This record gives sequence, structure tokens and C-alpha cells, in this order.
Amino acid sequence: MSNDASGEHAALRPRRRTSLSIKSLLLLMLLAVSIGSNLVVGLIGYLNGTESLRQAAYDRLIEVRDSRAREVDSLFDSIEASLLLASRDSAVVNAEQAFADGVAQLDDAAIAVSAAGGEASDGTDVLTAEQDAAVTGYFEDEFGPALEEATGEPADASKFIPLSPAARYLLYHYEIAGDSTAEPSSVFDAGDGSAWSAAHGEYHDYLRRMAELLQFDDLVLIDDTGQVVYTVAKGVDLGADLVEGTYSFTTLATAFDTAMSTNQGLDTVVFSDFAEYSPALGSPVAWVVAPLAGESGAVGAIAVQLPVARINDVMTGEGNWVDSGLGDSGEAYLVGGPPFLTMRSLSRDLAEDPEAYARLAVAHGLPQDVADEAVASGQTLLLQPANTPAVRAALDGKTDTDTSENYLGASTIAAYAPFRSHGLQWAIVAEIDSAEALAPVDEFTKRLALSSAIIVGIVSIISVIIAGLAVRPLRRLRDAARRIAAGEQGVQVEAGESDELADVAAAFNDMSRSLELKATLIEEQRAENDRLLRTLMPEALAKRYKEGARTIVEDHQEVTVLFADIVGFEEYGRGMTSEKGLDILNDIFRAFDEAADTLGVERVRTTRQGYLASCGLSVPRVDHALRQEDARLVGAALQAERQAHRVTPQVVHDMGAADKAAGDH
Repeated sequence: MSNDASGEHAALRPRRRTSLSIKSLLLLMLLAVSIGSNLVVGLIGYLNGTESLRQAAYDRLIEVRDSRAREVDSLFDSIEASLLLASRDSAVVNAEQAFADGVAQLDDAAIAVSAAGGEASDGTDVLTAEQDAAVTGYFEDEFGPALEEATGEPADASKFIPLSPAARYLLYHYEIAGDSTAEPSSVFDAGDGSAWSAAHGEYHDYLRRMAELLQFDDLVLIDDTGQVVYTVAKGVDLGADLVEGTYSFTTLATAFDTAMSTNQGLDTVVFSDFAEYSPALGSPVAWVVAPLAGESGAVGAIAVQLPVARINDVMTGEGNWVDSGLGDSGEAYLVGGPPFLTMRSLSRDLAEDPEAYARLAVAHGLPQDVADEAVASGQTLLLQPANTPAVRAALDGKTDTDTSENYLGASTIAAYAPFRSHGLQWAIVAEIDSAEALAPVDEFTKRLALSSAIIVGIVSIISVIIAGLAVRPLRRLRDAARRIAAGEQGVQVEAGESDELADVAAAFNDMSRSLELKATLIEEQRAENDRLLRTLMPEALAKRYKEGARTIVEDHQEVTVLFADIVGFEEYGRGMTSEKGLDILNDIFRAFDEAADTLGVERVRTTRQGYLASCGLSVPRVDHALRQEDARLVGAALQAERQAHRVTPQVVHDMGAADKAAGDH
């Protein structure tokens, strides 16, 4: 039973509210909409902004890549044009013919001396035994060890000793016997009296100036049999045979053979790729060869070394990487084709910080001795591999952008493309470190996040204000409802600013006025009910009745009951109007009431025929008998009233002292 009672009590207990307030809901809604829209706009702006910035970085690299490719191609075009002009230059053609004749005379003289079984009587155009031994000693004691040291590999110097008497003769007089402190190219005439030296004295200055002005490392003239008859640098390849022997495997021999055998004739210019060239102590050399045009066709060829410095100047922007749009870490470089995929231009890392370059290169797999060689020579040509995804894609003929590791293992974004120029199959890459390239993206992201946070903060404040303003009329309605619930009447609220709130406020005010009117009517009705109730019973009994008592019984020991009967009032008032008759009757009853109040007698009820009162019934009184006696004054007062109004009915007094043991009413 107790459980049922407790359950019923719990069911009647009001539930605790767990829902959010309207202000909270409105605030959350405003914040959700504003913050959500801000996040969506911010996300779209972030995606579009980062993509735009990323694309801008790619576009900048593409522009650098394409401009570098155009510049290198333009350089090669200028070299080709220069070589074509030189191949038709009569001075160059005459020089080649003169040097070729000089070489032939030296060979013929050596053959003649050999046939005679001794040296020439005047000692010209041939080498003595000591001089010939000096040539052999030079290769064995100087060139061979130098080549071995430069390449790091064993070198067989005997393979490079020229077999041609003319080549040995020229090497001795222009390389071995000359001033060791002077550059061989600065010697105009060895003073040996040979026809070759006479031609050298006539043409060397012109050819040397041509090579210097065009920035060629060396300029070579080759006769139609494939023998090198002149070089500006006077290296060990002077007099070399490009058809047979050691030099027939060089890129110079290959380019010469292609130039002389092509179907394009005298307008042919052949470019060779870089390769190690033993006469240059294993340094990378690329050759450009063009046939020399004689009266009846090609009489020989002119060859120049492709200028590495000019290629590096183009690819590095003459060392101004920052000014050329590559920032603090970007660079553009060329890479050769398979099998080694080594660089064909200078690495920025090596140029700016050789020690850091060597450390990074070794860490990325480059042998220490190769890294040391690159640092010592100051170039990465044919030394630094660049076997990266971008390079491989470019060599496959693809042009695109990519994000990957570069040849030193750094994360970069790269723009790559194949470089096809003058028969060369290279790749060109422009790249920059990802961190630097995407730094604007990171900065943009930070600024976007900061601005979004500021906007969210401002929106939150505005949302709080708007929510407060929106809820304020509702709060006024709530407070007014509480005042009405507390019993206050006539409560009114100000109308809201919006139409809906104004309608709600107007409806509330109408409700308040209606409640006030109903309360007034109820109060008046209650007063009328009380008045009517008091006409039926004493006030004390009426109070008990209003409090809910339905069976009212009391015992009284001494009670005096008075009943005054108005005799003849109907006849008296028959000629009067109802209003006047009632007014006279009320005056009579008021006189009784005043007398009763004065004597302490309590009115019980009144009718049109009489007046019933008691004394000692509701309020016990010990002198109720005396008060009964004094009640005669009521009759006198009524009699006087009757005379005053010429009342003909008689008021009969019937007073009885009821000393009952129990008087019930």
C-alpha cells in the first residue's frame, strides 16, 4: 500500500525540465547557422585559395622551366649559326688547308728520313731521338699519372702516345718543349721553321679570338681523313686520328663521322652529348662539328667544345636564382638520358654551399669520392645522378608538374619537360622546396583561420545580443504571467517590435483585461452571495457555511427569540408602486437593524411579513432577558415610523424568553 501511495505521489510530482530555454535554442541556432556558414565559406576559400597558390607556384616553375629551355635552345642555335658561318669562312677553310698541308709535310719528312736511315741534315721537320723519347716520357710520366689522378682509375698512357710523326712533332714543339709557365694557346710560333708553324703564325690569332669571343673552350680543325690538324688549346689530341686508334671511340670522332657522312651536306651541324674526354683529363666535353666547305665539297671539319659555362649561366640565371623567380631553394637543371641520368648543368646546392652539398649527396647515395670530385671541380656535370620521378617522366616525353624528392632527397615541387634540341635527348627540370613553395599556402591558412576565429567571435557576440533582444519580449510576457499568477490584476505588457510578438503581446493584454473583468464580476457575485446568505442566516453561521460546513448544529442554554410581524402591509402598499413599497419596507427593516445593533440582537432573516431576530444565539449573553425588555424600544420606534408614514398595519411584537435546554437553529 505504501508503494502504491509513493508511486501515486511520484506521478503527481511535476517533472523537472531538461530542455533548453528559448534563448539558448535561439543562440545555438544563430551560432550554428553563422559558424556553419563561416566554416563552409572558409573551407571553400581554403580549398580555392590553396589550390590557387599551389597553382601559382607551379605556374612560376613552368615559366622558369620553359624560359630556361628556350634560352638553352637559343644558345645552341647561336652556336650552330656561328659554326655554319665559320664553316663558310674562307679564312677558316684556308687555315684548315694550310694546317693539313703542314701536317702532311711533317709526315712526309719523317718518312723520308726514315727511308734514308737517319735524321735530316738540317734537323727540321723531324724529331731527334731525344725529342721523340721526351714525347714518350711526357705521356708516361706526366699525362698518364695526371689522367689517373683525375679519373681515379688506372690509365694506360701508352694508348694516347700518337703514332703519327707529325703529331709527335707538334706535341713536342708546342706542348713539351715550350715554356711550362705559358699557356700553349698563347704561343704563336714555336720557331721550328716548319710549314705548320708558319700557318700557325698566320691563322692562330684569328682562330683563338674566335674561340674566346664565342666562349668555346677549344676549337679544332680536322682534315678530310679524320686527323686533327689544329687545336687552339694544343692538347694531346693535336694530330689525333679520329678514324683509327684510341680517339676513334670519342664523341668527337662520332660527331665528325656523322657530320661528314650526313645527307644534309655542308649545312650540317652535329651536337654530341657530354662524355669524359681523356685529353681533357677525363673532364666532360661535348662537341659541335660542322663540315668545312671547299670549292668541290667538304674539305674537312671545324669542331668546338660546347661551352659548359654558358649553359650554366643560362640554367642558373647567372647565379641569380632569387631574382629569376626561384626563391631561396629553387633551381633549374638539365639531365642527360640513360643509362646514368646525370646532370648536364650546375647544381645550386654545390654552387652556394659545397660542404652541405657533399653531405647531402653522400647521404643520398653518391659515393664520397665522386662528391669530393664535384666539390673540387666545382661542377656536377656527369657526376651528380638525378634519377628522380620527374626526370624519368621527362625523358619519357612527358611534360607536367609533380611533388616528389629531388636528387638530394629534398621534398620539392617540380615542373619537368623533355628537352629535345639539335639531336640531344635531355630532360629539363625546374623545382623548389615544397616548404618554400607552399609557404604562401601556410600563411594563407593561418590568416584564414585567424580571420575565421575573429568572425566566429564577432558572430557569437552578435548572436548573444540578437538572442537577448528576441527573448526580451518573451521575458516580459513571462514576468507578466507570473504577476497574474500571483494575484495581481490589470497587468499589461508592451507590444513587441515584430508583428508576431506584437500580436502575442496584444493577445496577452486582452487576456489580462478579460481576467480582470471576470475577477471583478466574480468578486461582485461573491459579495452578492454573501449578502443573500446573511439574509438567510446569522453572519457567524454564514461564515461557517461558506467555509464548507453543511450540517450546522449548536446547543444553546439561554436564547431570546424576537419575531416582529408587520400586519396590514399588503393593504397599505396595494396602492403604491412596487418600488415605493419596497423602499418603505427597507426603511422599516433598517430601523429594526439599527435597534438590533444597538441592543445586541442578531437578525436571523427578514420577509415581507416580518422580522426574525435572536439574542444569545450566536453570541452568548448573560443579560439576554434585559435586552429582551429593551426590545420594546423597537416597537416604539416602529410605531413612530408608522405614524410618520401613516402606516395603518400594526407591528405585533412577540417576544419570548426561551430558556430552553437546547435551542436548535
